[in-house]
Amino acid sequence: MLERNIDRVLRGRRGVRFFFPLCGKAVDMKWLADMGHSVVGVEFSEKGIRQFFEEQNVSYEEAAVPDLPGAKLFKSTDGKISLYQSDIYNFSSTIAGKFGAIWDRGSLVAINPCDRNRYAALITSLMDKDCRYLLDTFLYNPELYKGPPFFVSDEEVEHLFGQMCDIELLESVDALSDKFKKWGLDAITENAHLLTLKNS
Repeated sequence: MLERNIDRVLRGRRGVRFFFPLCGKAVDMKWLADMGHSVVGVEFSEKGIRQFFEEQNVSYEEAAVPDLPGAKLFKSTDGKISLYQSDIYNFSSTIAGKFGAIWDRGSLVAINPCDRNRYAALITSLMDKDCRYLLDTFLYNPELYKGPPFFVSDEEVEHLFGQMCDIELLESVDALSDKFKKWGLDAITENAHLLTLKNS
């Protein structure tokens, strides 16, 4: 999804600061850094962060975060990738500023649905005025599978972000795979949305 829509996200910009919520060990972070962009991620699992740097053969340094008690910062020695080990709801723009792009590959669909309004408020607070937020969601029959990844309808995306953002559906693809069949699903659609702040 990111590779196919990267031009829509970048809009000709260079050296864009990307935010990865619940980043895990997403290989996309290394791909973007290699393109000359910088990446900031937040992940609760310290193990996942360490595995990212080890698996991608990226040297890094570790430090405490004074403004984020209990958190750790794992930063590549070239400064392009900064991953915070923290509860995402403790993160804010005062910690790492605002961002020109956000890639939400599996974050919104992973969080508890009761936390979605809180999550949406955090994400929009991290968006700089020229930010492009690429959001990936899944549509399926929630009676057959309860998640995660959780079912997030286009109406829910509008409810969560519509007041602050203009929302464009970029693509919908059939995402039915053996994994989803194993869960009893007979159809699943993956949607890519591009969100931009209104009046930006």
